[in-house]
Amino acid sequence: MGAPGALRFQGVTEGDPTASGKPLRADARRNRARVLAVAQDVFEEEGLAVPIDEIARRAGVGVGTVYRHFPTKESLFEAIVVDRLQRIGSQARELAGAEDPGAAFFEFFARMVRDATLNRALSDALAATTDFDELATTEASRSMMEGLGELLRQAQRSGAVRPDIGVAEVKALIVGCLSMRRHSADQPELVVSVVCDGMRA
Repeated sequence: MGAPGALRFQGVTEGDPTASGKPLRADARRNRARVLAVAQDVFEEEGLAVPIDEIARRAGVGVGTVYRHFPTKESLFEAIVVDRLQRIGSQARELAGAEDPGAAFFEFFARMVRDATLNRALSDALAATTDFDELATTEASRSMMEGLGELLRQAQRSGAVRPDIGVAEVKALIVGCLSMRRHSADQPELVVSVVCDGMRA
């Protein structure tokens, strides 16, 4: 179960232009893309508390337009997170084929923590859903976890990462790093370095 106040991720059917089986008109596609782009910038810079009305204003569309595509703030945020998770999974799979998968794994781990720290919205979601139950139900999250698992296995086969940890432990460590960095603002990279040292074989 997620922590109180955690977002509920329900897959990408809400707000998905293909969910109804009817393709969107060109102007509707443009509006949807505009709302997503503006919402991503707003969530990254200001976190999840920004109201839908403000997102609509900055996107230059009516509030009704936003709600037609995204019935809830969660469905709007989810569409952004799904895209990010898919890209993270693809990056992990690419790095699994690196000449030095151990170095690639630790670089990827540090990048995930750094990016999530800079992206307040993603950081809020990851920290609120500490065991990833909601995120794990989405296809995009499964893709990310599979990519991370593939990279982890290659790093372990190379002898760089201890063999007794799995994807679940790596996920927990990412969330832990996010929390610790908030309380260690003076030396944020040291926190990640210490955790990475603990994963080394």
